[in-house]
Amino acid sequence: MTELLPPRTQEYKARAREVAEKYARPVAAELDRTGEYPWSVIQALKDYDLMGIWIPKEYGGHGAGVLDMCVVVEELSRACGGIGVAYAVNALGSFPIVLGGTEEQKQKYLPAVAKGEKLIAFGLSEKWSGSDAGSLIATAQKDGDSYVINGEKKWNTNGGVASLYTVYAATDRSRGTRGISAFIVEKGTPGFEIGKREDTMGIRCVPVHELHFKNCRVPAENLLGGKEGTGFANAMMTLDRARPGVAAQAVGLAQGALEWAIRYTSERQQFGQSVMSFQAIQFMLADMAIQIEAARQLVYTAARAIDAGLPNVSKLAAMAKVMATDTAMRVTTDAVQLFGGYGYCRDYPIEKYMRDAKITQIYEGTNQIQRVVIARALTREADQLAGHLQVKVEHFPKE
Repeated sequence: MTELLPPRTQEYKARAREVAEKYARPVAAELDRTGEYPWSVIQALKDYDLMGIWIPKEYGGHGAGVLDMCVVVEELSRACGGIGVAYAVNALGSFPIVLGGTEEQKQKYLPAVAKGEKLIAFGLSEKWSGSDAGSLIATAQKDGDSYVINGEKKWNTNGGVASLYTVYAATDRSRGTRGISAFIVEKGTPGFEIGKREDTMGIRCVPVHELHFKNCRVPAENLLGGKEGTGFANAMMTLDRARPGVAAQAVGLAQGALEWAIRYTSERQQFGQSVMSFQAIQFMLADMAIQIEAARQLVYTAARAIDAGLPNVSKLAAMAKVMATDTAMRVTTDAVQLFGGYGYCRDYPIEKYMRDAKITQIYEGTNQIQRVVIARALTREADQLAGHLQVKVEHFPKE
């Protein structure tokens, strides 16, 4: 229902679809095989003025919202999930600066990201600190007019190609999560090394790396926000804003898989008629379409809530992420089934959608963690509802 989107969002969507069809789809299979980064598509996104649209106008961006970002990610992911995340992770990496950077930091770093001149990545997870982000081991110690960072980061998407990194480390372990700070680290800083690249199942055109910090000295002015202890809160706000982007990636993957399934089942002949003419297949396709549209609308709702500045968006962002990514896994699995044996072969495009979809249930907070976030919000709401509902439980009729 594109016509229900605001005119500006429709424009972004149309431009993103053109990039996806003209530049992303033709190279998707080859990049999946080689693992090469989609530089040609990034250049096309720059040419179409789509890089960094979420960055405020005063820092070189469009001042667009999360909804606008989501429709671009969705369209790119229809053609290639890896290319979708290669784009979206720049939002994940730059949101910490947008949300918590000093004016000087915003002026220094955001314009290059907005123009696509520099890619940016997000360094929070570690080997022993994934879902429990507050238990990270990396440290940053103040030393004169610098901070010295030591430790490692894991699962850094865009890690090998980014020029900038937002990195989280403990500046005061005794304070727990309130002792975590964030830093802007530039590639090439002495003591900062790009570690091994992961051999991933999907999104293979995007390099996922370890990051190593060995007495890495960064200027004190690179402390995000200029204040220690604000890193954990900054990371959580960032993830709330970025999760609809992962959900949009999942919606795009599911939509792309459905479109391939419709095309294949309408052309494949069995028993003298198209496979799509059988009611069992029609019901599968109908269920896939229902699930995708429901997920899409929840993603758009979460994005609109963030853009409107509504409080307490964590639950809605988590719901969108869970529903969209679970939907993507179901739909892409069903699409492989509809292709039959061909769906299991790399000669056909559909198995890549299934591989790309799986990671969306894992990164930026596993779906199990998202359910914890949702349940905690419901618990708080239950306490509030107790004061509003007049009928007490003991007054409910009993059998």
